[in-house]
This record gives sequence, structure tokens and C-alpha cells, in this order.
Amino acid sequence: MTEHSLVPPTARARIRGLAVPFAVALGRAGLTPNALTVVGFLGVCAAGILAGLQLWLAAGLMSLLFAAFDMLDGALARATGRVSRFGAFLDSTLDRAGEGVLYAGIVAGTAGAADRLLPTLAALAMIAAFLVSYTRARAEGFGFGGDVGVAPRAERVVIMGLGLVATGLAGGLEAAAAAEPGGAVTLPGGLVLAVHTGQPWLAGTLGLLFILSAITVLQRIRHVRAQARRAKE
Repeated sequence: MTEHSLVPPTARARIRGLAVPFAVALGRAGLTPNALTVVGFLGVCAAGILAGLQLWLAAGLMSLLFAAFDMLDGALARATGRVSRFGAFLDSTLDRAGEGVLYAGIVAGTAGAADRLLPTLAALAMIAAFLVSYTRARAEGFGFGGDVGVAPRAERVVIMGLGLVATGLAGGLEAAAAAEPGGAVTLPGGLVLAVHTGQPWLAGTLGLLFILSAITVLQRIRHVRAQARRAKE
């Protein structure tokens, strides 16, 4: 159980319960838990590509949609009795890879900014996020519990997705007001999709993710130290 996270354990359990019918339906359609894991990974990679193209709204929606597969694969495995150590290993590995691709896309999408704040924040948030996962893996490798902290992966995914959506929506409003062709893409039907604006929202999202991830790393270090001390007694 994740202690002290932004989402209470009771709410987390309710969300997992809601995912079960959808997971079972996908299982009846022929998908396996590992297949859902791979589909989710590919979808998040697509979100990273969209971020690299500065299509923030599409990237945010795509990341939120396919991050749900991370919940569905586990729900399907439990519902069908197909839980396996390899499945857990594959899930964790592709989670890290997908998160890295998404951050890499954000770094690429912000590399042409006038200042270096956005790509720097993206790189810092990525490093901190990977440390969150690393500290848990190392803790469990030494026989300690490490699943604690305010921002485990699920919380980070939601914050990132919503932040990208807000960035895209803010950019669309700014582009529509400014009517600058160089700052937006006009889609069929006259829909304007901004690609260069909304940067304050993106900076705030990345800064928040960096801070929360860094706090989570410190919480996990402290948690492991407490367990190590108790083990000596």
C-alpha cells in the first residue's frame, strides 16, 4: 500500500475496482495483460512524439488515455488469475521506458524556446521521476518496503497529462486571440491547434513534478533508513 500519497488508499482501491469490468471486457476481446502493457507503452510513446511536435493538447490526452492501460493490465491479470512475475517485470520496465520517452518528447518540444527554463525543468523532472522508481526498486531488492511518498507513478501521470492538456488549451486560446499563423496549425474545419504557446502552464507542471518527485525520493530514503534501523534492534 502506498502511504502518504496524494491519492488516499481507499480512493485508489475504488478506482481499481471501476477498472475491472473494462479490463475483463478487453480480455474477452482476446487481449492478454501483457498485450495491454505493450499497447499502453506504444500509446505513451505516441504521446511523446506529439509532445516533441509541440502538440501539447493531443499529447496530454494521449498520455492520459494510454496510461489507463497501466491500470487495466493489472486488473485483467488479477481478474483472470494470470498474475506473473514476468508480467510485473514487463509492466515496470515499460512504465519507465514510456515515462522516459514522454519526457524526452517534452525536452525536444521545448528545445527551441528562447530561454532554457522549460527543457531544464523537463530534464530535472525526468531525473527525479526515475529516482522515485529507482529508490523503490533498490529498497525492495534489499528486502525493505519502498512504496511510499506523495507522488508515485500514478499521481505523476495524472499531473503530467492534465498539465499538458492545460498547456494545449491555454495555447489554443492565445493563438486564437493573436491570430498568428506561425503559432498554430489550422486543422480541417477551421479548428486552430496551437503549438508554441501556453508555456507558463507547462513550466508550472514540470516544476511541480520535479518538487513532488524530489520529496518522494527523500521520503523513501527516510523510510528505508527507519526500516534498516529497526532491523538492527
